[in-house]
Amino acid sequence: MENILEIESLRKYYGKPQNQTKALDGISFQVMPGEFLGIMGSSGSGKSTLLNCIATVIRPTSGNIIMQGTRVQKLRGGRLAEYRGKKIGYLFQNFELLDNLTARENILLPLSLHDVPEAESRERLGQLAEYLEITDVFDKFPAQMSGGQKQRVAAARSLILKPEIILADEPTGALDSRNARTLMEKLSGLNREENATILMVTHDSNAASYCKRILFIQDGVIFHELRRNLPEESRQEFYGRILNVMAQLGGGSANVL
Repeated sequence: MENILEIESLRKYYGKPQNQTKALDGISFQVMPGEFLGIMGSSGSGKSTLLNCIATVIRPTSGNIIMQGTRVQKLRGGRLAEYRGKKIGYLFQNFELLDNLTARENILLPLSLHDVPEAESRERLGQLAEYLEITDVFDKFPAQMSGGQKQRVAAARSLILKPEIILADEPTGALDSRNARTLMEKLSGLNREENATILMVTHDSNAASYCKRILFIQDGVIFHELRRNLPEESRQEFYGRILNVMAQLGGGSANVL
């Protein structure tokens, strides 16, 4: 099986050589179709920098980001816009919804930008809204929604174009325990039932326990890797192994799920 995403010796350095910060220092890994991969590490470990490089928000110092055989750093113009709009779906910690648009309008915005036919838009919207349980907030503005509703609307927006991979940056970071659990169960369900490929950055061991594989980053390099032993290993057992690795990294767990 061919990978969807390949990261080759990725480096991102800030500052002058004599006083340089190495946010990423030669990271390499692959993401396979249908994988739910977690990236964990303490604050400043480089995990968000990694996600932002993949999303082309920032440009790496060296190395390669290869999406389905195409080197992302070489994309320009329309091909870059297609990559950002259709190849990846980005789920932010702080929702990033447009305040002057309703939930329905926020979700449909990517479709209108990419000229998706109206009938197809309605069908996809209905499917996602039913699964994510957000039909009751279609006509509400973000200020009228709870945090959990906002994040599920944001999730629908990131999924509406059926991207090749979902990039989730601390998706439970702004949620309480109940809403965090609901969101992770929905993402896990999409991965399991629709074979959605998800790359999630998180510091939360509970959220990470929904993943199938986890890469732990420390000082810009991969420190350790865990794989969930399916179907034998329960999520609770995997959670315990995650905690052990985080203890070695000097991190803890936000007990939010």
